[in-house]
Amino acid sequence: MSFEFLADADSGSGGKSVLPGSPEAFFLRRGEGEHAVLFADLFTVLLSGDETEGQFGVFTSKAPKGQLIPAHSHADTHETFYVIEGKVRVYVEDREGRKTSRLLTPGDFGFVPAGLAHAYQVEESARLLGVATGGFERFFQQLGQPTSHAGEGQPPFVPDPARMRAAAQAHNMRFLPDFDWSDAAE
Repeated sequence: MSFEFLADADSGSGGKSVLPGSPEAFFLRRGEGEHAVLFADLFTVLLSGDETEGQFGVFTSKAPKGQLIPAHSHADTHETFYVIEGKVRVYVEDREGRKTSRLLTPGDFGFVPAGLAHAYQVEESARLLGVATGGFERFFQQLGQPTSHAGEGQPPFVPDPARMRAAAQAHNMRFLPDFDWSDAAE
């Protein structure tokens, strides 16, 4: 099965009306979903906790090469990384305090369970498929700027510190601004 149909940011429509908001069968065409710009990345929610009775959400990210996403942890959210195209380095600190990093390329998968400090960096423009505990997919919309325009060339959206704190609190996560990954083993 090919994942190419997932959220091609160059076409389709966005907006809250695309998803049913309750557990009903539905289908999305390429580029459809609920879109939000966060920094220079485009996040598209394909399935939310509303449709899965809070069990999980599915989203994509189209991201240019960029800086390390700040270290953070989610108290009750499990998160996955499936690379459709590009290269993404995922950093994780395990429960014993060991730091590791892994470069993910197309077809590679990573899982970060709730409670672990982690971060990631897009090393080559990438498209990712993510699955997370239900409700977390709304983090990108709350922190970012919802948009119905899913095409290329949108200006970056940089949230202010108050918005970052509010989104983190709403989704039971914390940013770890002083976390250092320089000693992460590969």
